[in-house]
Amino acid sequence: MNQQESSPQSSEKIRVGISSCLLGEEVRYNGGHKHSTLCTRELSRYFDFISVCPEVGIGLSIPRKPIRLVGTPSDPDVVGVDDASINVTQELKLFGREKAHELNDLSGYIFIKGSPSCGLFRVKVYNDKGFPQEEMGRGVYAKVITDTYPLLPVEEAGRLMDPVLRENFITRVFAYSNWQAMKASGLTAKKLIDFHSCYKYSLMANNPQSYTTLGRMLGDAGKQDPYELGEKYFTALMESLSRKASRKSNANVLRHLQGYLKKDLGGKEKEKLGEVIEQYRNGIVPLIVPVTMLRHYFHVYPNDYIEMQSFLQPYPDDLSLRNQI
Repeated sequence: MNQQESSPQSSEKIRVGISSCLLGEEVRYNGGHKHSTLCTRELSRYFDFISVCPEVGIGLSIPRKPIRLVGTPSDPDVVGVDDASINVTQELKLFGREKAHELNDLSGYIFIKGSPSCGLFRVKVYNDKGFPQEEMGRGVYAKVITDTYPLLPVEEAGRLMDPVLRENFITRVFAYSNWQAMKASGLTAKKLIDFHSCYKYSLMANNPQSYTTLGRMLGDAGKQDPYELGEKYFTALMESLSRKASRKSNANVLRHLQGYLKKDLGGKEKEKLGEVIEQYRNGIVPLIVPVTMLRHYFHVYPNDYIEMQSFLQPYPDDLSLRNQI
């Protein structure tokens, strides 16, 4: 299989949507921002961010009167906090539909917490008397995006401070991007099977049983329409990858991959790699550190099957780490 179709080898950054205020743009109702250095300094190494502010997009001013969600939590209105005559619900929904169509090549989206437009999880919804309800909602714009693309990897910026959630999000974004590229090149039974092979160790880390289960789904791939089967397969794949891999399960996969090098590495190299894997398991270093070491060794001692594995490919080369090996 063409490597560019099966694993994230390309140096071109992946397009990911993001709430404008997270990039430091002063677009909030009070004229401020919610700059996320995690996004602009770290994640920007992987992603080409596409900035969107729905409120500005529908013509609201900066600064502006604050708005909030009011009504039924599953389908609330967006109205003014101090002036209930302000209702921009339909404008935000229309803007969301337009953006969903315009940005159909995105491979992920990062939203801002608590926003009546962009909040992804547990956004406060008020009743008509002005009191917050027990049931939470989702920002109107964010809901349009997620309803339109239910498999699109999405997260809130604050949650990405958790390294496990961050690693999982990056993995899912790259998987989504790989799938988009493969679909664009034309699906075949062989491509589906090869694609699945690339995700063996990612699935082992997230959900060990899913690799076998999804493999059975492709058992008679040659007898089925590749696009119908592909949609079914990719839905199941993303559901499996959405389950957080623990440090323990990731460390088990790292050790399994280390086993492929047992005849190649010297005693000190084995010891150092083992120490770094243990440091990752104990939360001392991020996943990229042992992954970068393994990628380096598999570059020195090539193994075609291992090098195609997505588990080793969710990050661009980190030369600063490589130089320390």
